[in-house]
Amino acid sequence: MLMARRGKRGVRRSVWTGVPRWARICTVFGTVLLMLSGAVLVGYEALLSRYEGAVGRGDLFGDKAAGAQERRNDIKGPLNILLVGVDPRKPTDAPLADSIMIMHLPAELDRAYLFSMPRDLRVEIPAFPKSGYDGGPDRLNAAMSYGSRVPGRNPDQNTGFELLAKTLQKETGIARFDAGAIINFSGFLKIVDAMGGVEMYVEREVKSEHRKPDGTHRELRPGGGGYLGPQAVYPKGTHRLEGWQALDYVRQRYPKNGVPDGDYGRQRHQQQFVKAMVNQAFSADVVTNPIKLDRVLRAAGQSLVFSGRGNSISDFAFALKGIRPDSITLVKLPAEGIGTGSGYRGERFLPEADDFFASLRNGTVDAFMLEHPDFRNTTK
Repeated sequence: MLMARRGKRGVRRSVWTGVPRWARICTVFGTVLLMLSGAVLVGYEALLSRYEGAVGRGDLFGDKAAGAQERRNDIKGPLNILLVGVDPRKPTDAPLADSIMIMHLPAELDRAYLFSMPRDLRVEIPAFPKSGYDGGPDRLNAAMSYGSRVPGRNPDQNTGFELLAKTLQKETGIARFDAGAIINFSGFLKIVDAMGGVEMYVEREVKSEHRKPDGTHRELRPGGGGYLGPQAVYPKGTHRLEGWQALDYVRQRYPKNGVPDGDYGRQRHQQQFVKAMVNQAFSADVVTNPIKLDRVLRAAGQSLVFSGRGNSISDFAFALKGIRPDSITLVKLPAEGIGTGSGYRGERFLPEADDFFASLRNGTVDAFMLEHPDFRNTTK
């Protein structure tokens, strides 16, 4: 049963009672695919244990120096959580951050703001002795690649994440990330299929660059220059997408395919996808079906590498029990391109983005968003 009350500043807060333990873990997965919650844990210890065991754990922030043990702390707000999506590559290939999202939760931990950082953002990447990188200006997604190149072994996505986190702290002024995860986007296919699909609103017709209507890959044009064959089409409106369709849709970023704002459109669609998965995770079709839920959680666990900096996913689930789908605000940050055509060098934030980051640091993000409604990323 869901009950609601008014909290500080008139913000609507949620208290959940009588919802089983596995429902919270479902929400833990659904909100940011790792730790946000909307239910009270009261049972199903075996399912929880199986999920915890399936999630990969990594030292994503360099906390375990010289074998030191992370010290567990009470989880208190405000919190900043870093989520990085990658596509699987060969073990010898350095990873690149395909999607970079930050979840900010104010002190009350009953609402959240989710925003994307442009992959092409021009930043100053700090020196990183672990990989021998000397530091310098580059695009943001390159930080993960530079950090991963630890001498003497295959590229390490965990150390790549560490350098990316340090770069983002420098760029945003966020002093510390409280948790983080590397999310295998291709694993979303199995997760969505385990849920029976995900319902999404497609804001305008989009045509796939990479897939045919039956889901098979389109052939490369001889000599390069694009693909051949019919394209999968996602008409405007609300649709239930299979795993391959959802992943394909959120990858599209070219105006010729129906995404006129390019990578910003892709960022928006990825945020909408995360929120759609939250809603699906809350659906009765999932939370009242232990067999389906078990499949979903195991698929989610296999798609994640997580660091709670001394706290587990379940610890975060308990701390963030007030979060539910309608308490997540999607944020778009104003930016512009540097150069055009062959002279394109990447993206840079407009000054208003710095004001948003300042509001995160000083605890005034609610007021900032009220004063800047154009920062809300629209979704149906």
